[in-house]
Amino acid sequence: MSARGGNEQGSRWRWMRGLRARLALSISVILVVALATAFIATYRGTGTEVRNQIDEDLRTDAIAFDQSLPVLDVRPRALAQKAETYLQDQTSFGATTRLYIVRIRGGGTVSNLPELNPAEGNPGVERDIAGPRRESDEARALRTAHIGFSTVRVNDEPLRLYFIAVERGGRPVAEIGVGEWAAAVGRAQSGVARTFVFAGTVTLVAAIVLGFAFASRLSRPLRRMASTAAEVTAGDLSQRISSTGPRDEVRVLADAFDRMLDRLENAFERQRGFVADASHELRTPLTVIRGQLEVLARQTAVTPADVRHVDEVVRTEVLRMERLVDDLLLLARADEGELVRPHSLDLAPFVTELFDALTLTADRAFELGELPQGRLLADEDRVAQVLRNLARNAVEHTGPGGLVRLTVRVLDRTQVEFAIEDDGPGIPPEQRDRVFDRFHRTDSARARRTGGAGLGLAIARAIVEAHGGTIAAGSSPEGGARVAFTLPGFRAASKRAGKEPARS
Repeated sequence: MSARGGNEQGSRWRWMRGLRARLALSISVILVVALATAFIATYRGTGTEVRNQIDEDLRTDAIAFDQSLPVLDVRPRALAQKAETYLQDQTSFGATTRLYIVRIRGGGTVSNLPELNPAEGNPGVERDIAGPRRESDEARALRTAHIGFSTVRVNDEPLRLYFIAVERGGRPVAEIGVGEWAAAVGRAQSGVARTFVFAGTVTLVAAIVLGFAFASRLSRPLRRMASTAAEVTAGDLSQRISSTGPRDEVRVLADAFDRMLDRLENAFERQRGFVADASHELRTPLTVIRGQLEVLARQTAVTPADVRHVDEVVRTEVLRMERLVDDLLLLARADEGELVRPHSLDLAPFVTELFDALTLTADRAFELGELPQGRLLADEDRVAQVLRNLARNAVEHTGPGGLVRLTVRVLDRTQVEFAIEDDGPGIPPEQRDRVFDRFHRTDSARARRTGGAGLGLAIARAIVEAHGGTIAAGSSPEGGARVAFTLPGFRAASKRAGKEPARS
């Protein structure tokens, strides 16, 4: 077989294994099972209904025949004569007529089937049908059928028989049998079978065609989704499904897929930006170090002062790189969910001690609001790191004597809010959501040496969210910046403990 032929056969088998073919096949199988079940039920039900109707007609005729026989004169000859008179009004047994048999006790058999009557020329009922001639097996079966319903085959056709006992004066004197061909049952069932075969074939073909069309329409978004996924795998993250069909499960899946791609593209963009910013932040101190070393190497007469100057610059840039690497490692730990180890801490002494340390870091007008009394379930070191980062930002954006205020308040019984406010230039409203992004700076004109790497607020958000809290930026009453974050896990102390007074 050629490669082309093998590929064509493989494509054909792949098509057969596709979703559309499998859905159409599944619908067809279900329909076949349903039609087969309905056919069996209808086929058997039709046979039973026709058979019951035949049995009811036989029972009615047998009772009518019984009522035509004499009541008082029950001699065999009288019964035979009355039976022959009744049968004279009936047609001889044939393909479309019924069979009548009267078996008289001690008197023989009378029937509209000549083979069951006594020999011709001897009308007496004392002689049995067997007489001087041989009786056929079919005639013997008819003559000896039991009381009630039975089925006897005559000329290879089923004959339905019904025999009742005729009693006069409390004793049986005869037995009346009425028979009818049961071929009507077979004809009715054959008609049902032909109808089902024709209607089932048409329905099955229509179901396959409509099922394939329905499966094609149903799987169209899935095929588009697979094509989009292949393009995304190839590196094109801008592709979207953009399904416009009804709001069904497939539409929900397509919309969820698009949202996932939005987040994935955004994550890749942020990752690329993060890598670019981190590379730039690391390249800057390396460039400074390299430049200082090159200058030192070009000098012919190096003095101790030159060496000390280069040493100070190199040490400063190395420390900057160490802080940057530490910050990046901290954010990596936050992404892995291993950033905080909460434990219960006494809130007021913790904030007071931290505030006292902050007042020694810069020449600013530090203020501390009233402190609620209670305990907070949090990582003490990480919460202190957040407050220091926020306070450092406030100091950097205010001049000497500028306001830096720390407030703590209880929002409800279980949440506490920390806020750092200043009277500096504030944060523009359009950047208040972005200030917590990694390497973001509100003032792009500031040098990296004075503005830092832009990771402080990103670290603060990571720590707060690791505690299950939220952080947001706004404006202070003095027009400066206000950065506040809330933490859960607060439990208030008893009312007798009171509040920690404000300090400045």
